[in-house]
Amino acid sequence: MTKPSLADACLVSPLTCDGAMGTQLIQRGMDINECGMAWNAARPADIMAVHQAYREAGCQLITTNSFGGTRSMLERHGMATMVAEWNRLAAKIAAEVAGPDGWVLGDVGPFGDFLEPMGDTTVEELEAIFREQIEALVTGGADAILVETMSDPGELCAGVRAATSVTTLPVVATFTYQKSAGEFRTMMGTTVTEAMAAAYGAGASIVGTNCGTDLSLDDYLELGRQMVAAANGRPTILQPNAGAPLLVDGKIHYNATPAEMADLARQLRASGISIVGGCCGTSPVHLAAMAKA
Repeated sequence: MTKPSLADACLVSPLTCDGAMGTQLIQRGMDINECGMAWNAARPADIMAVHQAYREAGCQLITTNSFGGTRSMLERHGMATMVAEWNRLAAKIAAEVAGPDGWVLGDVGPFGDFLEPMGDTTVEELEAIFREQIEALVTGGADAILVETMSDPGELCAGVRAATSVTTLPVVATFTYQKSAGEFRTMMGTTVTEAMAAAYGAGASIVGTNCGTDLSLDDYLELGRQMVAAANGRPTILQPNAGAPLLVDGKIHYNATPAEMADLARQLRASGISIVGGCCGTSPVHLAAMAKA
């Protein structure tokens, strides 16, 4: 039996995406300055164990360990030549865990700079950077492409176009928002309505948000309601942090409990969000409570 497209499945029943990867790897010994993607080759059992913990928590969507997988990001670690190999491995490992009833999101994060005129990278150059990574993720077994944690609609749309130029798989696109004077905007000043219209217009199948600077759980709920209104019946996704970050003894902590995140997940689903997951500070324990809710 052929697995349904993620874009269709999320309209039939609520789906749960997984949570944070980086903090899970740090708990397993990764240095904060280390290249996490290198673990796809050096320590694949650890990557698989994190995926498995989320899958057992009830997450149907498993996100590849490839957030910093573009050539431009890997160059910072002197690993630019590893784009194809490490992204293929990331998707392959996730696919082994997701199984026939789960979906693998091929994760594409920011490329680490600004587009012209703020930076030196052209849209054409950026699309080529994204295509290289996305092609490897598709080859490795991704079921959809996730273009995430974007503040610039131009960058996000470049990622979406790059994906649709090399695959017919659904594209999930998420912005990260800040709240200022009671209004949600990206770092570039884009409103929720403007950002979502741009993403859908570029060809994304599912649009939403992840992360978010200093957003409370109540903020995420209001943001979700605004997203659903802007989506006009199209699928949405929301992956909140475990509350607003707190600085304790020089380290960032997220203090929302699994029960609090479960309550938020229930309310987000009731508001019309199609897919609920987690971002910074979330763990398999949080996601288990959220999936059950």
